[in-house]
Amino acid sequence: MKEFVQRLIEDKVGLSGFIGMLIVIIIAVFAPVIAPYGPEKMFTEHTLEAPSSQFLFGTDEFGRDIFSRIVFGAQVSLKVGLIAVGIGALAGLFFGVISGYFQGKIDQIIMRVMDVFFAFPDILLALTIIAVLGPNLRNTMIAIGIVFTPVFTRLVRSAVMSVKENEYLTSAVAIGVHPVKIIIRHITPNIMAPFIVQVTLALSGAILTEAALSFLGLGVQPPNPSWGVMLNASRTYMEFAPWTILFPVGAIVFTIFCFNLLGDSLRDILDPKLKQ
Repeated sequence: MKEFVQRLIEDKVGLSGFIGMLIVIIIAVFAPVIAPYGPEKMFTEHTLEAPSSQFLFGTDEFGRDIFSRIVFGAQVSLKVGLIAVGIGALAGLFFGVISGYFQGKIDQIIMRVMDVFFAFPDILLALTIIAVLGPNLRNTMIAIGIVFTPVFTRLVRSAVMSVKENEYLTSAVAIGVHPVKIIIRHITPNIMAPFIVQVTLALSGAILTEAALSFLGLGVQPPNPSWGVMLNASRTYMEFAPWTILFPVGAIVFTIFCFNLLGDSLRDILDPKLKQ
C-alpha cells in the first residue's frame, strides 16, 4: 500500500485524476450543503437567466438554478455508476472465475452467453433491457450492470487462466485443497489488480451511459436532477441560452475525464511489468 501511494503521488496525471474524482465525490456527498437552492426550486421570475452572482450557472426554462441541479446531479450519476458497476463487477467476477477455473463445458456455455451480449452495442443493449423493464432509476442501474457484465467476465476469465499456470496453484491442487478455498484464497487476490483498474474505467462508462439513456428519456425521469435529463431539456434553448447545455456537458466531461485519468494511472501502477 505504501508503494502504491508513493507511485500514485509521483504520477502527476493519475494524482490529478484522483483529486478530480475526490472533488466529484465530495460534491455528491455534501450536495445539500454546497447547493444554494433545492434542485426543484423554481424562480419563475428568473427563467433562462444568464449566469450571475445569484445564479452561478444561470437558470433553466422553469427558473431552476442550474448550479444546484448539477450539484445534486452528481449524486445521481455516482449512485448509478457505483451500483451499476457493482452489479456488473460482481456478476463478472463470479462468472469469470467459474469459467476460467473449471473451463470445459461450463466455460463454453458462459462465454457463448457473453458473446451474445457482446453482439449488441452497449447503448442498444441497455435500451432493449430498459424497454422491457421500464424507464426508471432502478432499471437503468440494472441495465447498465448487465451491459458491463461481459466485459468483467472476459477480463476475470483471462486473469484466472493466467494465474492457474503458477506452480503454487498446481501444488495446492495436488495436495487436495478444495476448489472453493483455492478460488477464494489464492486466485481472487491475485486477479484484483486488473479487476480494480477495470472497475475504475467502467465507472466513467456507466456515468456516460446513464447520461445517454436519460437524454433519450429512458433513464432517470424528470424532474430528477440528472445531467442527461438536463441536456435533453436544454436542446430547445441552447441557441439563445447556451449555459443551459454547456454546464451539464462540462460536468459530464470533467467527471469522465477524471475517472479515465485515474484508471489509466492505476493500470500503469498495478502492472508488475511496469514496475522499476
